Amino acid sequence: MMVAGVRPVSGHIYRQERQTGPRWVVKWRDGVGQHKRVLGRAWTGKGRPADGYYTKRLAQQALDDILADARRGQLVGPATTGVPFREAAEHWLQHGEHERGLKPSTLVDYRSTVTAHLLPTFGDLPLEGVTQALIDRWRRSLLAEKRLSPRTVNKALTVLHGIMERARRVWRLSANPAADVERARQQYSGDFDFFSTDEVKQLVHSAATTQDGAMYLTASFAGLRRGELVALRWRDVDFPAESIRVRGSFSHGHVVSPKSGKVRTVPMVPAVAEALTRLRDREYFTGSDDLVFPSSSGGHIDASALRRRYVRALRGASLRPLRFHDLRHTFGSLAINRASIVQVQAWMGHADIDTTMRYLHHKSQAGEAKLLARAFEV
Repeated sequence: MMVAGVRPVSGHIYRQERQTGPRWVVKWRDGVGQHKRVLGRAWTGKGRPADGYYTKRLAQQALDDILADARRGQLVGPATTGVPFREAAEHWLQHGEHERGLKPSTLVDYRSTVTAHLLPTFGDLPLEGVTQALIDRWRRSLLAEKRLSPRTVNKALTVLHGIMERARRVWRLSANPAADVERARQQYSGDFDFFSTDEVKQLVHSAATTQDGAMYLTASFAGLRRGELVALRWRDVDFPAESIRVRGSFSHGHVVSPKSGKVRTVPMVPAVAEALTRLRDREYFTGSDDLVFPSSSGGHIDASALRRRYVRALRGASLRPLRFHDLRHTFGSLAINRASIVQVQAWMGHADIDTTMRYLHHKSQAGEAKLLARAFEV
């Protein structure tokens, strides 16, 4: 039943010809008045439309979503800020760099997500045009059509939420349309591959240099990330205390704090201590401020070159092609068999213990089986 004096919600789509190419436009009327929005470029090719393009069917779906939102009272009416999404995205990135002090690696990751996944769909839209219905349709498209992993989709959603939340505060949007969008379901099996101690020894033996071998060993038996190894200095290697202090990580040309943001101390097992002692006996770069694993000039080594040498060492040792980061998984998977989960969490620098719990899958059940056996004695 229609309420007297209240206009019904209705609308239509049409194709608008422009010098830069045709566009699909949606026009609708609600209780506030009449509104118009340019959806995006019209797709004139064959097959699946590229990101940011609309077929007539997709344009009609967009109109249906807009009308559904209008009937629920979720639309704020026509665009009022005049700010396109791409401007808000760049503002958010600049805010992260200059005011929040985000790490260079984090900024590179965020910018990549914005460029690859957000701008093609939302870039030319006004901020008010980024609705919950549009975001949800985009999310489903990434999962079903682009076949991106749930983790990648959720990361893109997180970035989108951050951009729109910043826009809400700066440009006084009535709400963040990404706030209530359902995240993709992620499942972590905890089943990842890692090397045995014998395989680590094979890898070290196959290394191009003694220094590379010591790096592989330290990554595997102390759990340091690649950037943490590159940033490690001799003052952080405490031989009397049998420990290594992880103070920083080298990333995109800068030494930044470790991923967790906190300094941590890791036990230095005898094999690592012996390898580092041999390195300490070299002629150069042995001062307390010198790097433990320097380049030939004493600076930070090139990560790409290190990765290439690591791949060659794997082939030379006839080992399966695990990533360099899997050496850190080797540490976690072996350490969990001898230490508590709280200890392993502290040594690996995990902010969330749920991350450390993935290694419980690799803990030996021999002791637990003996403990439980009495319950099933007959």
